[in-house]
Formats: sequence, structure tokens, C-alpha cells
Amino acid sequence: MTLSPATDAFAEGLHAVLPNAAFREMEPRFLEEPRGRWRGTGGLLLAPGSTGEVAAIVQACAAACVPILPYGGGTGLVGGQVSDALDAPVILSLDRMNRVRSVDPAENAMTVEAGVILQTVQEAAEAVDRLFPLSIASQGSARIGGILATNAGGVNVLRYGNARDLCLGLEAVMPDGSVLHGLSPLRKNNTGYDLRHLLIGAEGTLGIITAATLKLLPRPARTGAAMMVLRDAAAALELLNLARDRIGEGVSAFELIGGMGLTFLAETMPEVRLPIGQPDWSVLIDLGLGDDGDPEEALMGLFEAAAEAELVTDGVIAQSEAQRADFWTVRESIPAANRRIGAIASHDISLPLSALPRFIDEGRAALAELGAFRINCFGHVGDGNLHYNVFPPPGDSRAAHADRAAEITRTIHDLVHAHGGSVSAEHGIGRFKVGDLERYGDPTKLAAMRAIKAALDPAGIFNPGAVLRL
Repeated sequence: MTLSPATDAFAEGLHAVLPNAAFREMEPRFLEEPRGRWRGTGGLLLAPGSTGEVAAIVQACAAACVPILPYGGGTGLVGGQVSDALDAPVILSLDRMNRVRSVDPAENAMTVEAGVILQTVQEAAEAVDRLFPLSIASQGSARIGGILATNAGGVNVLRYGNARDLCLGLEAVMPDGSVLHGLSPLRKNNTGYDLRHLLIGAEGTLGIITAATLKLLPRPARTGAAMMVLRDAAAALELLNLARDRIGEGVSAFELIGGMGLTFLAETMPEVRLPIGQPDWSVLIDLGLGDDGDPEEALMGLFEAAAEAELVTDGVIAQSEAQRADFWTVRESIPAANRRIGAIASHDISLPLSALPRFIDEGRAALAELGAFRINCFGHVGDGNLHYNVFPPPGDSRAAHADRAAEITRTIHDLVHAHGGSVSAEHGIGRFKVGDLERYGDPTKLAAMRAIKAALDPAGIFNPGAVLRL
């Protein structure tokens, strides 16, 4: 079906059913994505303040075949929130839907609207002595609707799971304007198809999430962290298994840090102190234990066992919460340092844990055949998720090698696929990776996805061009 632009007459019709506060002048931030690789052409910017207003907008768009681009915090890195191929779409900002509807520590659940910022959720949980453990770099601006729409991950997936695992229920507006009322806090609800899990990760192509019931957890009574220098990259997997054998589910995060990332930090952000210098490979291990646990003792025992097994050569254990925060500052500053250097190509990939060491070695060898590129490999190795970013040689600019980006990405993604991995671990498909999904995706899965899209959104108005081609 042919899509139509949001004309002045269309906007005028919406004034009859929406308050003035729902209409916004277009702002540049709604037409660009964080890396500057995609830019929208304009459209009608609407900011509904309630689920009913979202439903009214969708009903009008469905009747006129006007496309809708849902917009959360705008922090997505695969172009899911911006399109340069649509003529005057409705850009639907959820930032006015920012209410925490309820917090129930006895139920260990919280219901929030889609526009609530992740940090606000974390703070609301902390206020009732609970934990909402999802933690990502953009938590000060990312909104719950977008986090769920992309099934965001972050540093604590090893222990707590992705966004999907932390969502008990959803409220959403479907492509015909009807409302899915599914905000139950039930842990068990075996009543047919689970539309919640269908909408989570669909990137706004099947429904617009307007609210969610989120899972809360007890706060760890005692926390700790250590940075340990690895013998080599392969030792990371052995150390992870040793840590889980000794400490169990107390291991909250296990982050691999490549030496190039620390070099970039030293070059571009000298204010960030590096506790263990610039080794080729290191890990940041974070623990959350109960009252009867001693994080420092557990980490010291782990280090001693790992040193005896010749997995680690050095390390430092945080002696205070401030020092633990300093360790995390190192890890969380690596993406900022990357941006200052300027990557030719960035890759959000996941692999079977057993394939990680081989992939790291083979990836380095494959790129060496293409040129003298620098590689910053880091990420959430506990769940197999690597951020594998490729940079120009020292002294060269990213622009000088821009024509090699597609070749580099194809080389890395082919290798990931050969190892049974995924070319999108936690950022989604958006518009940047539609071709990758078609190239590497299972044909039966793709056919089912297209059938679901056609059944739920036959006019194709919800985020057209994202995930699946127009």
C-alpha cells in the first residue's frame, strides 16, 4: 500500500482530537542519529501525553496511510529512529509520557510509561530498596520504550538478562489504533501467544509501547570489583568459568578490555586514571553479594586461583566504593575515547563463548590482510557480546578510509556468521543492518517475520524500512 505524507490538512484534522501540547515544532535532534550517519528529511512532530492520544494518532495515520516513526531517547545506533526515505512521516516522541505509574516493592514490580528515562527507573527502584539492574552507557537519556523496542542489553546481562528478561508486562498501541492492555505483574501467564515478547525487540514495527511493568530485584548487600590482567584473550573464558564456579551468581558483570581501548583513553582522555596501565588484555569483574558475602575476600581468592592456573599476571581489587566507581569509569569511557579517535567501522556482535578466542585471532588476521588497521575489541564477554571497532592507522583520519568501511564490515560479519554468531547483539537491526539480516538471517525466520508484519501492520505504517525492507 502506498504511504502518504503528513500534510497540513492531516495535521489540522489531528487538532480536533489532540491538545495543543501534543504538537511540537521540529527540532534537529529528531532528524539525526548519534553517529551522524543518517539524517531525516522532516515530518510532523507529535508528542502525545497519554496512551489514548497515541491511539488517536495511530488511528488517524492508519486511515490516511501516514507512516509513523516512534522516537524514544534517540540513542539508538542502527538508525531505527530516523529515515531519509519517507516523505513527511509522523515522528512520534514519547517524552511527555514520563510518569512512574506505580512502584510495589512487595510485588517486586514497577509500572512506568514509555518515556521514562532509565536512570529515573533505577532511582525509583533504589528509593524502595530495590534494584532495576539494566545498565547501559546512555541510561541518562535512553527511554524505557526504546530500550524495550530494541531489547537493550548492557553490562549486567550476565546475571540479570536483557531488557526482555526484566519486563513482566506491556501496554502498547497496535497498528489499527487498538490498545493492548498487558501490564500484569504476573510471573506465570500461560494463555496463548505472548505478544509482549513479540513487541520487545521489534523496534516499533509491530506496535508502539506506551507503558511497561518492570521486574525489580533485591539490592546486593555488598558489592566489589577487580581489574585483572589476562595472560591472553583466551584466558578470559577460563577466568569467567573459574569465577562462576567459585562465586556463582554473585558475578554481576565480566567485561573484557582490549589494550587498544586503554591506549585510546590515554591519548584522548588523560584525566581517566588507568589502575593497571595498558595491558594487552584485562577484565573488569563486578560482584554483588548478600550480607554473608565478602567481595574482597572472594576476589582475592579468585585472583590467587587464577594466578596459580596462569590465567592472570596482575590485578587490583577495589578497596572502596569510590575505587570501584573509578574502575567502571575506565570501562564506560572507552566508547567516548573511540569517538574521539574516529572508527572506520563499528560492530556490535555476539558469538558462542567457546568461539570467542578463535574469532579474536582470526579477526585480527583477516583485517591484517586488508591494511594496517587498529582494532579495539572490548565488551560483555560474559554473554558473548563484543564491540569490535576498527580504526585507521596512527596519523590517518577516518575519512581517508571511509571507502573501506563496507569491506571491513563484510569481512567481520562473514567471520561472525561462520562461527555461528550474530551481527547484532544488543543494538538491533534498525535501518543500518537490514541488508545484514537478509544476508545472514535464517530464510524461514525472515519469512515468518514478514508474515507477522503483514498480518499486524498490513498498511506498513509502523516504522517502515526498519528491520525489514519497505
